Amino acid sequence: QLQASGGGLVQAGGSLRLSCPASGRTFSSVGWFRQAPGKEREFVAAISWSSGMTAYAESVKGRFTISRDNAQRTVYLQMNSLKPEDTAVYYCAAPSHLHFIPSKNQYDYDYWGQGTQVTVSS
Repeated sequence: QLQASGGGLVQAGGSLRLSCPASGRTFSSVGWFRQAPGKEREFVAAISWSSGMTAYAESVKGRFTISRDNAQRTVYLQMNSLKPEDTAVYYCAAPSHLHFIPSKNQYDYDYWGQGTQVTVSS
């Protein structure tokens, strides 16, 4: 139902756009999380499907933009000014319950897609 794609290898300062098509059911919100080697999974950004309300981790504010395309039922994560510390596997996820305000808590998300690797070289 969720499948993240769009990752790759990019130099520091570069950009990537991740995609997460949400098929099979309607979700109230979609979030992006990431996990670097040896680190815990952390919140990146989330968006409410109905209102478009967004939430961002402080570490990506001003550099990443989350958006959704209702017609395509797809959520995007535009990542600009990438840094080596952004290197991680990125996952998209969605809650089974109704969330009007997108949550930053990974435990509020029940459906997880396979991740996509993002590697930023210095």
